[in-house]
Amino acid sequence: MLKQTSVTYRMVEIWIARAIYFFLYFIALFIVSLGEVTFKSVYYPLLYINKTVFQIYSFFTGVVFIGFVKSGINNISTIIVSTPKFISLLLKSSIKLVESFVFWVLFLGISLLRFFRSLYFRYFIYGFVFCLLMIFVYQSFLFVNDLPSPKSIGEVNFAQSTHLYDRNGRLLYEIFRDYNRTKVELSDLPKTIVQATISIEDKHFYNHKGISFFGGVLRAVKETLATNELQGGSTITQQLVKSALLTPERTMERKLKEMVLALWTEQIYSKDQIMEMYLNQVAYGGSAYGVEEGAKVYFGKNARDLTLSESALLAGLTRAPSIYSPFINPDLAEKRRNQVLNEMYLIGYISQKEKEAAQNEPLNVQSPTTNIRAPHFVMHTRTYLEQEYGSKQIEEAGFRITTTLDLEIQDKAQQILQEEISRLKARNISNGGVIVLNPETGEILAMVGSVDYFKDKYGAFNVTTALRQPGSALKPVLYSMALSRGFTAATPIDDSPIIFHIPGSESYKPVNYDRRYHGRVSIRQALANSYNIPAVKVLNSLGVQSFVDFAQEMGINTWEDSSRFGLSLSLGGGEVTLLDLSQVFGVFANGGYRVKPSPVGSIVDSNERKIQELYSSKTKVLDEGVSFIISDILADNNARMPAFGRANLLNIPGHTVSVKTGTTNDFKDAWTVGYTSKVVVGVWVGNNDNSPMDSAPGSLAAAPIFKRLMTYLLEEKDMEGEIQKPPNVVGKPCYVGKTEYFLTGTESKSGCFDTIIKPGTPTPMSN
Repeated sequence: MLKQTSVTYRMVEIWIARAIYFFLYFIALFIVSLGEVTFKSVYYPLLYINKTVFQIYSFFTGVVFIGFVKSGINNISTIIVSTPKFISLLLKSSIKLVESFVFWVLFLGISLLRFFRSLYFRYFIYGFVFCLLMIFVYQSFLFVNDLPSPKSIGEVNFAQSTHLYDRNGRLLYEIFRDYNRTKVELSDLPKTIVQATISIEDKHFYNHKGISFFGGVLRAVKETLATNELQGGSTITQQLVKSALLTPERTMERKLKEMVLALWTEQIYSKDQIMEMYLNQVAYGGSAYGVEEGAKVYFGKNARDLTLSESALLAGLTRAPSIYSPFINPDLAEKRRNQVLNEMYLIGYISQKEKEAAQNEPLNVQSPTTNIRAPHFVMHTRTYLEQEYGSKQIEEAGFRITTTLDLEIQDKAQQILQEEISRLKARNISNGGVIVLNPETGEILAMVGSVDYFKDKYGAFNVTTALRQPGSALKPVLYSMALSRGFTAATPIDDSPIIFHIPGSESYKPVNYDRRYHGRVSIRQALANSYNIPAVKVLNSLGVQSFVDFAQEMGINTWEDSSRFGLSLSLGGGEVTLLDLSQVFGVFANGGYRVKPSPVGSIVDSNERKIQELYSSKTKVLDEGVSFIISDILADNNARMPAFGRANLLNIPGHTVSVKTGTTNDFKDAWTVGYTSKVVVGVWVGNNDNSPMDSAPGSLAAAPIFKRLMTYLLEEKDMEGEIQKPPNVVGKPCYVGKTEYFLTGTESKSGCFDTIIKPGTPTPMSN
């Protein structure tokens, strides 16, 4: 009976072991299949399962034992009820109960011992270890597969600053988002910056394979134990992958990734390649990333020109730029530099004499400044570029952009503007702007948007792109339309009082600037002397809407709602920008072709690929003969003498320059715009708060700036260029022997004054 029971429990034991083994095996496979588990989430469940196995086994054997005890108790109850030999049977039952207890204790002990020594238990252990190994291998695969590839470091995946240069290669500004960085080749750098970096950051750089166990890991462990914080100890390779490929958090997982990637990186790149990438990535403080920008920020020079002392200072910054900054802690920065020099000496890179000489040098760092030249032009160009390519591309792509600006002309224009506005303060004039264009190509050679970009509260506001009323400066556009519609320069106009009665509006009575009337005058005389009444009569004859359309063709881009304009538009009642008005005058200078102003000459990306070249889009908008006649009138100093006098500021002796002034009737804006065939100069003078000037017309406020700058351009920059008479223009003697020019076929056969313009039907004008 005992043998049969033993065999039965042996079979139960075997099946329990098998069930537990397969249960654990499939549980482990299920856990592995989940994939996204961590070592921590697997470790504790397995411990719990292992503990539960023995609890299940013990519970099973315990149930058998309890059942036996329960059976004995039932027998005792039966005996008590059925027989008087209760005490005798109770003693016998107690003895059997004790025997049963001892039996089951021995049975359980022997069974457990057999289980632990059995082949099935070894199967369980093997399966358990195998599952752990599978989990480890799979998690290792996920860990490595999730790592970024070091190959991307060599593809210059970091953001690079975009550099703006003037047309002659002088740096104007660097555009960047968060990091100001410029890539340089290792061969272009002095050896001192490499040696200084190795000395203070990674002395065994050329000997290790990415991880320096004794030089880095042990030091990091020591510092971690001392400070109770996770410390560095990273090699240069580790620092490179950390800054280029990883997030900045300080965790064991990130540190493990850093070490694996460092080993991987060393298998892909040479030591020199790693050093070059590191020097282009590392932070030197503020927005300066990479050694090139670090050299510019602290010393105002290119990295290739760094001295030994400067190299040591930069190398010392990388550990903690804000702490060792010479701007914030110059004494600490000097100590750090000297420490780097001492390390270079101990390694053998420099001699004792070189070390002492460099340590005795002052820091000689430049004051922190905003390095920007021609700021209004730079910001205008940036807006243009962002519209073309997007802000992210411009801030991060590392473009090298050669602009159209001539920095010498820009600086001269800025100087003249500041000097002349200073002289005009007594007339309540505080600001001005200047535009210089090449009329043939549309290149913006200079753009001065205020007297001082940095000081005045309005300084950063660019007045050259602001809407202002042009006054009489717009009259050449009106008269060029008249010449295109059959009028001639000799067509007479009656400059006499007139009132335009406009249905639904107040009557309009134009007056001349001098408050006088000049009788019958030709278009030449009317334009040259800037008479108002003839201009209003011409506009009334042509029609306001037709003039708006014509002006838009010429380059005025700001007259969107033409319904608000009336006859006062001929006197500058519609707002324009100085840039647009200069473009319009460029049409006269360029034989009737409109060329859109452009601030960009060429764009090259970080891989030296050409992205854009200057393309001058020309549109024929005016007859060449008309542009010549208008230019001739604006250059006729004799014709404008009645209003401006012989020795006026518009005349530049020895040079032929076409020029027109403009003044609003409330003296809030004063203009002078003039040109040769090679250059257009536009000047605006006034106040940003729109307060009126003290009786300062364009001929007195803006003309002095124009004359000085145009004289400089003609004499120093060789921009002399007389407008040549085209074949479709003929000359005819008029005005007591003086020659007048006509488009072929429009010359008068019965004298120069053959028609007088009548008032005609007035054009409706809104208030």
